[in-house]
Amino acid sequence: MSRIPHEVIHDILLQLPVKSLVRFRSLSKPICSLIDGPDFINLHLNHSTTTKSNHSIILKEWDLFSVDFDALSDAVEVKHHPLYSGGGTEVIGSVNGLVFLRRSETNIAVYNLSTRECKKCYVAETEIPRRDMTAGYVYYGFGYDSYGDDYKVVRMAQFVREDGGGDGGGLGCEYEVKVYSLKNDKWKKIEGLPIRLRLLSKPFFHILNRRGYGVFAGHALHWIVPQRRELGIRDCVLGFDIRDDKFFELPQPDYENKGMNFQVDVGVLEGNLCVMCNYEHVCVDVWVMKEYGVKESWCKMFSVHAIKWISAFMFLRPLVYSKGGDMVLLEVNGEKLLWYDWKTKHAKVVRVRGGPRSFGSEMYVESLIRINDGDRIGWKRQQELDEEEEEEEKRKTNRNKRDDFLSVGFKLKL
Repeated sequence: MSRIPHEVIHDILLQLPVKSLVRFRSLSKPICSLIDGPDFINLHLNHSTTTKSNHSIILKEWDLFSVDFDALSDAVEVKHHPLYSGGGTEVIGSVNGLVFLRRSETNIAVYNLSTRECKKCYVAETEIPRRDMTAGYVYYGFGYDSYGDDYKVVRMAQFVREDGGGDGGGLGCEYEVKVYSLKNDKWKKIEGLPIRLRLLSKPFFHILNRRGYGVFAGHALHWIVPQRRELGIRDCVLGFDIRDDKFFELPQPDYENKGMNFQVDVGVLEGNLCVMCNYEHVCVDVWVMKEYGVKESWCKMFSVHAIKWISAFMFLRPLVYSKGGDMVLLEVNGEKLLWYDWKTKHAKVVRVRGGPRSFGSEMYVESLIRINDGDRIGWKRQQELDEEEEEEEKRKTNRNKRDDFLSVGFKLKL
């Protein structure tokens, strides 16, 4: 190894997946120091992001599954995460290779799927503001504060009147917002909440649209405050800047008037904020904000119209562009993944073996991002689990070969 130039070794390692890098740490002390270094960690993440390599799609149902983006063929169940206990864990968001997991309001964690480092988060109690109120829906978001180099969880807890006054999501409800810092392992209460926040909850809306998970893009988390036609209130894109912990309203595009009512949802497409304008479930326009925060930078990228084998677009969300850039991968109705060519208007279903029948999806990029500084227990456990899985795969292959041999022998005997 000493005869190979350092730059060559560096460039070779940049091309490798995280699991290989974790194993190669044991090659030598210089290799280990290189892989563990913050500069290499950031360069590897940037390389994976720009080349669209080392990407997966997480399928979220009762159990969690991972699908390799390059192959898009087989779903593999994610079993070894810190909250695994027979299913029921949600993925709230994914940023830079870290995912935020929630099993209950008192059982949450940040986890690196590739290195298997994890941190169970200390949970701050909610404070009910009045005696006549009870806990309602809880909204979450997960993002990265680039100024403070910190990963943050935003929790917005709703409180509604016990007598059922209002619709459970009107001006009569109240919210408590707290932000968790992964770096400091502390929660901070946010004061001066906007009045718009009281309109965030609307029956059935968040069940169809990400169940209230915040969408991270730019430097902020985003939620749609759904329209209230009876109050004459339009949809609002409510943002929360995780650098200074402040709410703001984001300008929206000038939606087209197609003579139909429409509902707006929010998403992220390769780092850019996007909104999906759904016209009565028969047509969806996808807009992308090219320059964050600038209204004039909204651009309508494509429209998806009725497809003969999809009766209605109850929910549609773009996930990622193809490597050639001519197609976009869509999640439709929580049941299908499909490639859509916006030039030819042709759609093709992606058939994933072994996955759930209904699901939510989340793009994920492998990374070496650290969670617990100075602690490599997760990395060591990753190697042990990989070795166990390889041994089990070998045993399975040998069993299949033995069964095939016995089957052939039995037929010859007959």
